[in-house]
Amino acid sequence: MRAFYAAYNTRCPMTRATTPLLFLVLFAAAVPTYAQEPPPRIPWFVVDTHATVPRFPGNPLLAASRDLMLSELPRRGWGVQVGATVYPVRWRALTFGVGGEFASTLARKVPAALPAGQEQTLRETEERFRSISPQLSFNFGTGHGWSYISAGLANATWSLVPVDRPPIPGDSDKLKTLNYGGGARWFMKSHLAFSFDVRFYAINPGAPYLDLPGSPRTTLMIIGAGVSVK
Repeated sequence: MRAFYAAYNTRCPMTRATTPLLFLVLFAAAVPTYAQEPPPRIPWFVVDTHATVPRFPGNPLLAASRDLMLSELPRRGWGVQVGATVYPVRWRALTFGVGGEFASTLARKVPAALPAGQEQTLRETEERFRSISPQLSFNFGTGHGWSYISAGLANATWSLVPVDRPPIPGDSDKLKTLNYGGGARWFMKSHLAFSFDVRFYAINPGAPYLDLPGSPRTTLMIIGAGVSVK
């Protein structure tokens, strides 16, 4: 075996010199294969569409402002939330976003049926909330997925009435509302992500009407989940 190796080196005097060079060439070819590109930045534009579940407050003062009993207040419902955001500025790990959001929710409370002969004292009620608001957000992450916190201030319409009674003027008032919350987006495909949002709407007190007091300062929570497109 030693004689063969000596004969091979005699016939191929460049073997020892070329072997290290061959390894360098193979290593250089392998580097682009295993090197990972840096993650993309948060995109310039995103549109969100969410189905939402609102949690309406159960407040005795709120019930009194609508001449209702506390047990007549709807608590949970359903709704939609649509938003659009542009991301013009990035500073270190923080990306600033500016956009707008539309939220609309509906909840109904239907009293349980009573046995025959018992009089129904509870009324069916309907509660609606609608808001169109600008949004300022602070975003943390990359184009593959990121989390955010955001807030906005605008007027919102909040209505709470028995279905058999015409709306009163206070039901259509536009009340100044501060919304704040946060969420995240995970891109499963290059342009499609799963996203969720948890948001609180701090609603200013309403004005009194006739002998009814105004609605109290109230906070409404809305949880949404759906898709985002970039």
